[in-house]
Amino acid sequence: MSGNPCARRLARRSRSALLVAALGVLLLQTLVVWNFSSLDSSSAGGDGGARSREKREERAAGLNKADRERPRRGLQRRSDPPPPLLGKAAGRHKLQADVYHSHRPKEKLRLDSNNNENSVPKDFDTIDSNSNLGARSQRQRAPAANGKRKPDKAQPPSMLGKSANEVLKHGPVPPRGTGHGHNRTHVRKPHPQLPTASAPAQASNQDPPFDQVKEAATPPPPPLEVRKEQPQCEISGKEVISALSRAKSRECRQQIVEVYCKHKERALMPEKVPRYCPIEGKANVNVQWDEDPSEAARLAPVRVAFVLVVHGRASRQFQRLFKAVYHTSHYYYIHVDQRSNYLHREVLSLAGRYPNVRVTPWRMSTIWGGASLLTMYLRSMDDLLKMADWSWDFFINLSAADYPIRTNEQLVAFLSKYRNMNFIKSHGRDNARFIRKQGLDRLFFECDTHMWRLGDRKIPEGVAVDGGSDWFLVNRRFVDYVVNSRDELVVSMKRFYAYTLLPAESFFHTVLENSAHCETMVDNNLRLTNWNRKLGCKCQYKHIVDWCGCSPNDFKPSDLPRFQQASRPTFFARKFEASVSQEIINQLDSYLFGSYASGTPSLAAYWENVYEQETDGVAGLSDAALSHHHAFARMGLSRAAGSLQGHPNDNSCRYVAMSHPVSVHVYFLSDQFQGYLVGSSRGHKPSLHPAGESGDLGDTQRPLQPGQPGPPHQPAAARPDGVSLKQVLVLVLQVGADWDPKERLFRNWGGLLGPEEEPVAVQRWSRGQSNLTATVVWIDPTNVIAATYDILVDAAAEVTHYRPPLTAPLRPGLWTLRVLHHWSPLGQTSFIVAPLEFHRQQPIRREDAQRLHGGPPRNSYMEQSFHGLNPVLRLPVSLGAVEEAEANAGLTGAPLRRWLDRLLEGHWSAADVCSMGPSACPVMQRCRHTAWSSASPDPKSELSLPREDGRIR
Repeated sequence: MSGNPCARRLARRSRSALLVAALGVLLLQTLVVWNFSSLDSSSAGGDGGARSREKREERAAGLNKADRERPRRGLQRRSDPPPPLLGKAAGRHKLQADVYHSHRPKEKLRLDSNNNENSVPKDFDTIDSNSNLGARSQRQRAPAANGKRKPDKAQPPSMLGKSANEVLKHGPVPPRGTGHGHNRTHVRKPHPQLPTASAPAQASNQDPPFDQVKEAATPPPPPLEVRKEQPQCEISGKEVISALSRAKSRECRQQIVEVYCKHKERALMPEKVPRYCPIEGKANVNVQWDEDPSEAARLAPVRVAFVLVVHGRASRQFQRLFKAVYHTSHYYYIHVDQRSNYLHREVLSLAGRYPNVRVTPWRMSTIWGGASLLTMYLRSMDDLLKMADWSWDFFINLSAADYPIRTNEQLVAFLSKYRNMNFIKSHGRDNARFIRKQGLDRLFFECDTHMWRLGDRKIPEGVAVDGGSDWFLVNRRFVDYVVNSRDELVVSMKRFYAYTLLPAESFFHTVLENSAHCETMVDNNLRLTNWNRKLGCKCQYKHIVDWCGCSPNDFKPSDLPRFQQASRPTFFARKFEASVSQEIINQLDSYLFGSYASGTPSLAAYWENVYEQETDGVAGLSDAALSHHHAFARMGLSRAAGSLQGHPNDNSCRYVAMSHPVSVHVYFLSDQFQGYLVGSSRGHKPSLHPAGESGDLGDTQRPLQPGQPGPPHQPAAARPDGVSLKQVLVLVLQVGADWDPKERLFRNWGGLLGPEEEPVAVQRWSRGQSNLTATVVWIDPTNVIAATYDILVDAAAEVTHYRPPLTAPLRPGLWTLRVLHHWSPLGQTSFIVAPLEFHRQQPIRREDAQRLHGGPPRNSYMEQSFHGLNPVLRLPVSLGAVEEAEANAGLTGAPLRRWLDRLLEGHWSAADVCSMGPSACPVMQRCRHTAWSSASPDPKSELSLPREDGRIR
């Protein structure tokens, strides 16, 4: 795949990277481009090949059963020439490549991740948490230096009697069965340690106030501190003991004890609940979508209260959704997650322009699967009922990942015909199986922004439990019933679902089916959801819930016919994510409202904010990101001084950095990541006038580094296993952090890696029908072999990924990743591990630099050393490189900045500079006049006042 040709001409850089940077005077914007290989990967395959391969190699090695159960490392293979000097390094990992069965890397909880998805979860116990891509049990890191913390805040009273929810990050719960038989991805691991219930919890992940400097994470509590809490009953269940050992705060642990003891005393749950539905079984009214304009004209049009539940940072995508659903006849009530301060600021600005738009005066941190989401819905419903000036007929909940697939007029005509109905989607499964898969027979409790599983429970007698999607359309009568009714059904169900996993996916269904409103239920929520359970069910929420669930995939341009050909009444679809595919949103928007005029700017461009100093504070950036963005800004300053000034003695275009970055955006063009736009405050040299913004862009895909052996698709002799290299091509080799196996991309755009990151290697394949065993080798800047493992690539696999359990800190510098097949190269790539200019958002001190930049203890990234492979791989150990690395490890101040800049300039460069305001530099362009700046015109996302027909779009 090639990069944008205009960006290539603008950057005028070497083939190693395409970079664009922009700097400004009042607010300078720098555009920086990276040597980036974008990846759209998918894979399939079973595990039979891995099992047979493993058995053959075990027999050849003479392993007994106990040995087979213990992970090993090395490069030995049957039919391979024995490499010299391997010793213990002969053992090695083996991973069968199967994207459908591999587990996701340990997620660093993104504050604004799309985590509220309807799902039917798998039992948490069936997931092997010892999987490589699960939470790391290899080593326990020290508490994160930049863990984000906030002082406790008072929470508003909960509709469900819930406590305040805090934002803390936790490790996953170990499964009941920790044997390797649970893991369908076969890996021979170097460290067979299993996570235990008393493993230390991880660092807090809550945004501090923007002016608050990050503090060190609170050390983990001692195991089973519940004994200090003087429990009211005997704590005997293994699930509650596990929860108590992992909960961070004393308040949360005390609440867990209280809930558990009340449940043990049978004082928590209702045991029997009355059913008020006059009919037996489930009512289901069939409705038809008949677009008869004459009939619609005779009906009084309904008015809709849209409740928009949003989080994240994708403000421009949210504005496009708002434009598409807005009409002056309807009402819009917006809840912004408590952790999304930047988006909250943007939404407040939006709401101030329209009289029928309001933002909740309260905010909650709603987590995936948590009771807090149901609490938020009930409180929003209560608010809407109390708004005397808003006369609405239907309640519709939407997220920023939704988009309409029919017009507002069509929706109103349909609902006006069925104004007494409630549209809610049921699971459509056997009820007993649904209860088991949904975890409704388990006791859960939410605190510390985590959903803890505390044990088993019984479903109340007398009612039929139902559930399905948590996206619905319900009428005002039913909303009033669930909020204000004091009958035993509603009161008991609120008690029951206060301690239930995914309560919003079942509460409304169960109350509707068992109440006097049961005959108004339509088993259709009028939505189209993009389910792909092979990719979406990756147990990706273990860090926030003791369960495994599923999440829909993002729509792509190829899905447009699904919207056009929808036969059943369908008015909305999900999920859409502009950073993954804006093109499908453009197509759908044009389908509904017509195309924008020819020549409209920025139709293929997309910007998303990743940092804003005003709302996030400097603590909103990790030390690695902060160090990168300072270096990117210096690239922009250098470009301004060297390229824009007209005379060597003219200082009007010479700038100096004044502070930390003001803002950072990621920039996409035609659905391809281009780079970063770093907004910085700059001053003239030597005066101190304010400044501007700068940005970084990514380069085209390039799987092979210069100077490596011939291309992997060159003809080659047949190998002993029958696979010839002419059948094999590694299209992309990529290393990064925060790998998303559902969408098959890195969420750490551009691969900004620091010494404490946990990198993942991804390979995309295109080859013949034979299975393949590939060897992946990680090499640090001093030619130390950090890790090596085999990947058993199934014939149907397109993508493989694996995160080796490397011991931190990684040595800064240029790393190399090689992929081999029987010692012959298939591909090679390099990536940068950047040194940290800042530690805990302050300039790094010498003692911290030596610790973080000196490599791992004893120069060993794994328990075993692979130095015996250096001769085999022709990697001489250079004494000069070792001495240079040791010298660099102690650098601080200007020498450290020069080292960092020199490393990054090999993969990034600044291509352009702009100013947010007037500039003394005569050739400095204004950002709003560029095509790439986040300040440039973006008509598709910009809002205007309503037209005479009441619409914006």
